[in-house]
Amino acid sequence: MKFRPLHDRVLVRRAEPETKTAGGIIIPNSAEEKPSEGTIIAVGKGYINDNGEVRALDVKEGDKVIFSKWSGSEITIDGEELMVMKESDIIGVIAA
Repeated sequence: MKFRPLHDRVLVRRAEPETKTAGGIIIPNSAEEKPSEGTIIAVGKGYINDNGEVRALDVKEGDKVIFSKWSGSEITIDGEELMVMKESDIIGVIAA
């Protein structure tokens, strides 16, 4: 299935949760917290302001981002869980 986010929305693949602590303790699946970072896999055309002008998004496909904990909506595409969120839900881009 093809999916294209509209306007100022982005499609994000959430990062894999950590299964081990820095000290080597294995975290059980029931205690795992979903990460608040991921990789952008699709972006919309941009934000439409009150004048009807389109402002391009600051993020692009392939960017690794950190987003707020309660942001976005989880969707499933081709059996993969992804997130759709507004660009404003993104806190920042992780530099490579």
